[in-house]
Amino acid sequence: MTGAPDDLDPARPGAVGGADAGDAEPAAVADPKLSDELQEWLEGEGDRTLGALVDAFGEKSFAILFVVLLGVPALPLPTGGATHVFEIIAALLALELIVGRREVWLPQRWKTVKLGGDKQQKFIAGLTRLIRRLERLSRPRLVFLFDHRLFKVVFGVVVLAGTAGAFFAPPFTGLDTLPALGVVLLALGVLLEDFLVVVAGLVVGVAGVVLEIVLGTAAVHGISSIF
Repeated sequence: MTGAPDDLDPARPGAVGGADAGDAEPAAVADPKLSDELQEWLEGEGDRTLGALVDAFGEKSFAILFVVLLGVPALPLPTGGATHVFEIIAALLALELIVGRREVWLPQRWKTVKLGGDKQQKFIAGLTRLIRRLERLSRPRLVFLFDHRLFKVVFGVVVLAGTAGAFFAPPFTGLDTLPALGVVLLALGVLLEDFLVVVAGLVVGVAGVVLEIVLGTAAVHGISSIF
């Protein structure tokens, strides 16, 4: 025999067991979807608190917390002011964005606010389903904007305005729904890096604040005309 067959020669580029056999580049791994990350956190072990959510999601925590905190008043149900604590926390986070913080800071007592009760679990599960629907419809648009310092400041200002609109809505009127929903859509647009969803959030939020002002002014005029 004069040597190994050509197809077994380790010097050949395509040979079995040759030097190039393990050199093929691995297939690109797609980034995990937001809905999958949220569901994994929801179903995993450990505490279900605001602090644990911040630890799990890092810089994404700002937008995710806006979605979670404003999601309840965004429901078409009168809350009677029961969500004011969530709105105050969201306002603090918006101020942190405006001043340029990259990491969420919360007082220790707020870190322990639980998201793990039956109602909260059902709410976050429903929220995950909503995110999945948006993920199917949306796609990245104008992605370069989302890392810009000015965009984050504007994001914080708009969230603060929408949160204030939800906070100052008269109790039991349901007028907090649209401003809060605008913040939720805006935050989801940031998380999905879809500027079209961001614009939709802006439109809904502005419409909600305008409606609140118009109806509030009409109510004040109506009451004053009686007296």
